[in-house]
Amino acid sequence: MCGLGGMLGAPDEAVLHRMNRLQHHRGPDGQGVWMDERVGLAHTRLAILDLDGGPQPIVGTHGAVAVVNGEIYNHLDLRASCSTYRFTRKVDSEVVLALHAQATANGARSAADHAAWVARLDGMYAFALWDAAAGRLILARDPMGIKPLVLANVDGGLLFASEMKGLRAHEGHVPMLDEGALALRLAWEYPLDLSTLLLGTRQVRPGTVEVWSLDDDGRAVMDSRADIERQRLAPATTWDPNLGAADLLESFIQSVEQRLMADVPVGIVLSGGLDSALVAAVAHEAAERAGQPVPEVWTVAGSEDNPDWKAAEAVSSALELTHHQHLLEAEDFEHHLPNLVWHGEDLDTSVMFFQPLFQTMASSVKVGLCGQGADELHAGYPRYRDPHAHASLVRQRLEAMDHPTAAASLNGTLQGEAWLASSHVPEARLATLDDMLGFELEHGQLSNFQLRLVDRHSMAHGLEVRVPFLGAPHRDAAHRLPMDWRLPSSGEEKAALRRAADLTRLPKDIVRRPKLPAGTATAPNLLRATLETHHDAAASVVERYPRIASGLANQPDVMLGLALFEAIHLVDGGRQAPTGSVADLLEMVA
Repeated sequence: MCGLGGMLGAPDEAVLHRMNRLQHHRGPDGQGVWMDERVGLAHTRLAILDLDGGPQPIVGTHGAVAVVNGEIYNHLDLRASCSTYRFTRKVDSEVVLALHAQATANGARSAADHAAWVARLDGMYAFALWDAAAGRLILARDPMGIKPLVLANVDGGLLFASEMKGLRAHEGHVPMLDEGALALRLAWEYPLDLSTLLLGTRQVRPGTVEVWSLDDDGRAVMDSRADIERQRLAPATTWDPNLGAADLLESFIQSVEQRLMADVPVGIVLSGGLDSALVAAVAHEAAERAGQPVPEVWTVAGSEDNPDWKAAEAVSSALELTHHQHLLEAEDFEHHLPNLVWHGEDLDTSVMFFQPLFQTMASSVKVGLCGQGADELHAGYPRYRDPHAHASLVRQRLEAMDHPTAAASLNGTLQGEAWLASSHVPEARLATLDDMLGFELEHGQLSNFQLRLVDRHSMAHGLEVRVPFLGAPHRDAAHRLPMDWRLPSSGEEKAALRRAADLTRLPKDIVRRPKLPAGTATAPNLLRATLETHHDAAASVVERYPRIASGLANQPDVMLGLALFEAIHLVDGGRQAPTGSVADLLEMVA
């Protein structure tokens, strides 16, 4: 795990070192830079495998050089298949260079050529690879978008980094709010497609390879782009729980087993809900298969009376797991909220608990496992019960805003490299449960919201968090489930997953426990008090955005998030973690 960054075109070593400083939290165990006359690469390292032998950037035996963020779980098998490549270290990242060497020896040049070998990687990753001989920069991101990669064109060159704040290392990158992207984010509740909240800054699409070069004038240009993998649901017509539940559970155990790969301690985030409880439920068997210690579990909540707190205690007791618990204090929202917005790079405020949770875990372990992704695969959110009602809500928000991007998304005239389609008409995107799940897997709900939260707020404390529900074995099995075994017309959501959970030692009341909203349910009183305290100051900031203000109706947490985002990422530039209080920050933009 790490933070990566770089420049294509007129690289500057000082900028590369500043990129590392801005992303030091992602990799406190070491940093390095590499550059030639065309490209510069930067890397900060969190040592998980081959603790002494994995510094980056890595120079391949064939001359290419790479920076890699993430984990390649099948790296041992890939090593064995690259018999002609001379490996120089044990770290998993080097297989990226080995596969590239094989592919280029066979004539690979285009993004489609490179996507073929990148597709062999099983893991969570983002990487940049410079092939000096071909004059090509290869950027790639894992199929689910677990690991981030953002970029921007500045002064004719290309900047790229794990986080938007890394781009601020270049004086020419001046952060400005993208009001159009904000309008759609307010309507849909997450950034859509490849958009960010900063103008001219976009993401590499999950599951794609981009190939870049310099033209005759020395300007960075994208030569080609190709898919590694797209998420397509393929629901079967029937599913027999008497046979299928065991197979579904086995696919999940395999995914957890993979994610125990580490030379450092591993822990589990235990919220008390079904998803994290299922990670804990298979921990003993997965650890035995992997030859690793059984992970311990961590829980935070606002009080000992919190339903999630009590459920987590029941789970850890039933499974005989060592349980670490942390109670949030009244001042925690005020203390952690500025860092939440700085690290999160979005408008989140209700999920403040991520900061103390991951900070507490990081004092004992370097790797965590969490339950994110289960709701998107198995239809766990309440909105999935009525796609038409959700489509109506999104349309109301879009039509209420007097903004051309909101109108363009409805009439099919969206333009710009951040959008994957010219139209995001809610009734078309959310016509059925099948449509809705597919849209949220591919257009941002999972990658731009859930996975962004986990990545940014765990890496804020030098903690790598892995997502076993999105492992290849389990997501392949989940994609084949019939829709009525994800969300029956009558009964509880995630029906097939609950049948699989019945085969574990989880208490039955945990297996049947209904979903509660993370964040709001974790510390509802603390959240409510914070929103009430700062409501008027946040509302005064939002008044400066009259074209999108109506999209904030009934979203006080997002309104406060927007005011803090402006103070931290626009006015203050996002170049350092904020030091003032919430009130101080709001006063900056009042």
